[in-house]
Amino acid sequence: MAQKKEAPRITVLMAIYNCGPTLAEAIDSLYAQTYQNFKLVLCDDGSTDDTYAVAKEYAERYDNIVLLKNEQNIKLAASLNRCLEYADTEYVARMDGDDISLPTRFEKEIDFLDNHPEYSLVSTPMILFDETGDWGRTRSIEKPTKEDFKKGTPHPHAPSMIRTKVMKEVNGYTVNKYLERGQDYYLWYKIYKAGYKGYNLQEPLYKMRDDKDAMARRKPKDRLKALVVYFKVGRGLGISPALYDLVVVGRIFMKIIIPPRLMGKIRSKKLSK
Repeated sequence: MAQKKEAPRITVLMAIYNCGPTLAEAIDSLYAQTYQNFKLVLCDDGSTDDTYAVAKEYAERYDNIVLLKNEQNIKLAASLNRCLEYADTEYVARMDGDDISLPTRFEKEIDFLDNHPEYSLVSTPMILFDETGDWGRTRSIEKPTKEDFKKGTPHPHAPSMIRTKVMKEVNGYTVNKYLERGQDYYLWYKIYKAGYKGYNLQEPLYKMRDDKDAMARRKPKDRLKALVVYFKVGRGLGISPALYDLVVVGRIFMKIIIPPRLMGKIRSKKLSK
C-alpha cells in the first residue's frame, strides 16, 4: 500500500523576471533543502528572456510547483500577492530567482517558528556573492523593535519565513509607486503595527547575488520615494518624530549627495567579510 504523502507546511513565494541564467540554480537550492515539505509558487512577471521556459521545465518535473504567468510586467509586490493567493499552508517563505538558499535554511527556520509561537516571522543574515565568489555578508539585529525601523529594514526579505495567517491578515504586500523598492520594509511595518514581532537568526542561511555597485546606482528620485515611506512608517509606529526624522533625513540626504562610485566603495567595505 502506497504511503500517503504529507501535506506541505511551507509555500515558497517566488516572483521571477528575466532571471533565466540563474533560475535553475535558485530552484535547485530549494530541492537540496534538508526539509522538503514545501510547495513552490512561481510567477513569471512578463520576462523577455527564457525565464518562463526554465520555470516550465521544473513545473513539469515536480508536482509541488504552481506556475503562473503575468501578461505584462506588474512589478514584484503585485506578483508576490498573486503567489500568496495560492498559499494554503501554515507558513510562507520567500525566495528570489537569482539567489541560493543554503541546505538547512527551511529546517532551521521552521524549527524556530514551531518552537517560538510568540514570533510571527523569522529571517537570517545573507552571504553576498557575485561572479567572483562570496564577497560580504549582511548583519541583522536578533530581536528588532519598532525603534529599529529608523535604522532601515528590520528583517532581510528574501530569506524570510512568515506565518501565513499573519501575512494574509495584513493583506500581503502593498502596491503603489513609492514601494517598488521598499515593499519588504512596508510589509514588516504592517506586521509590527498589527502587534506582531519577528526574529533574526544569527547564522547566514541564504546567499544573495549582489553587485557591489548596485546600491550606488540608485537614483535620487528613488531615495526621495524612500523618504516618504520612512516618514509614514515612523508616524505609524509612533517612533519619536524628532529623532526619527533627523536620522532618516540625514541618511537619505547623504546617499543623494555622495558620488555613486564612492557610495559603492563605502557599502562594499561595510559589508565585506
